[in-house]
Amino acid sequence: MPKRIPAAIAVALSCACAIAPAGAQGYPVRPVRFIVPFPAGGGADILARIVAARLSETWRQQVVVDNRPGASGIVGTDLAAKASPDGYTALLASSNLAITEGMEGRRPYGLLQDLVPVVRLASAPNMLVANPAVKVASVMELVAAARARPDSLRFASNGNGSSSHLSAELFNHMAGIKMVHVPYKGGPPGVTATIAGETQIMFTAVVHVTPHARAGRLRALGVTGASRSPTVPEVPTIAEQGLKGYESVQWWMVMFRTGTPGEIQEKWNDALLKMLRMPDTEQRFSSQGAEPIGSTPGEAREYLRLEVRKWAGITKALGLKLQ
Repeated sequence: MPKRIPAAIAVALSCACAIAPAGAQGYPVRPVRFIVPFPAGGGADILARIVAARLSETWRQQVVVDNRPGASGIVGTDLAAKASPDGYTALLASSNLAITEGMEGRRPYGLLQDLVPVVRLASAPNMLVANPAVKVASVMELVAAARARPDSLRFASNGNGSSSHLSAELFNHMAGIKMVHVPYKGGPPGVTATIAGETQIMFTAVVHVTPHARAGRLRALGVTGASRSPTVPEVPTIAEQGLKGYESVQWWMVMFRTGTPGEIQEKWNDALLKMLRMPDTEQRFSSQGAEPIGSTPGEAREYLRLEVRKWAGITKALGLKLQ
């Protein structure tokens, strides 16, 4: 006859079974909320829905995108930072959060303390474009023109504190020039203003301006990434044209509240790395001007730390404050 399990061991086993779903073994046993701290229909939302659909197929459990825009992403990020650390609330973080982290003003969370990155998902460079009336054909010609006529060139942006804005301010800082900032409420109005000549220069998402550059309504001068964009391989980077070390990209990473079980973080990391290697993922990301990245959690944490430090120097120099 089989031996009877002592009562104390039986209780311990039953407890272990009860808590097993908190780890990766039975995860997920219910729908997962994937917070996007930006409006529906934007680039972040589209990438999140690609990820959610793939994970839902893989895990046979719904991953539901929950758009929570407001305060430059702070509203949705705060929800994720205060969620239960059980792995059932994930956050799609963006470069915008690293920028706002260094601004003056109170945030209800600490990005580096209350949230933990799981993987670098994707990145997308901006493109530097000029109205054709500005007689420059390269980055260094633009720098020379701006130095010759300080404050004469105006650059449009997607709004104060946006990646579009900070890409231009980093350019100003590294080139030792001063172009005047004109913020707009989003990318399309800024692009329209630059085409019309209300502003002369703009840094914004490659996908937003490529059709206008190819039609001759704008002149493409450079991309802001460390390497050329597959979307416009003919356009050189700003760094390779002489502004060495310049890099400013929009990026996205998946994060959880600090304290989320490591096994769950690893399960997300494994699933996302597999997804990012799929050809159809690259194609779908590329349609949004984004490139799949992939990383270990440790690499994602280090990248985030460096980005926060980099942008803190610029936002403090500009005196930017949270609205």
